[in-house]
Amino acid sequence: MKLSNLSRIFKALSNEQRLQLFLMIYEGCLTKTKSKTKESSCCGGAMEKAFTTACGCMDISRSTISHHFKELQDAGLIKATRKGQTYICEVKEDAIKAIREFVK
Repeated sequence: MKLSNLSRIFKALSNEQRLQLFLMIYEGCLTKTKSKTKESSCCGGAMEKAFTTACGCMDISRSTISHHFKELQDAGLIKATRKGQTYICEVKEDAIKAIREFVK
C-alpha cells in the first residue's frame, strides 16, 4: 500500500472519537468471524448498531458521528452500503493488512 494511503488511514484514526467508532465496528466483525456465519467478513448491520450505540454512549451530536463514519469510509477503513433502511458495514481487510505490515 502506498504511503499516501497509509497516511490517510492514520490521520483518520488519530481522532479519538473516530478510533472509538472504528473499534466498535471492528470488534463486531471479530465476533461474527468467530461464529463462522455467512457474513464472517462483514458486520451485517454493524454500522447501524454502532451508530445507535455511539449516539447513546458518546457525548457528541449525531451529525458529528455521521461525519466520523464518512471519514473512516474516505480513509478506506470501512465500506458501508445501504440496503433498505439498514447499513451493511465491513472493515476493509486490505487496510488492516496494510497497517499490520507497516507496524511489523
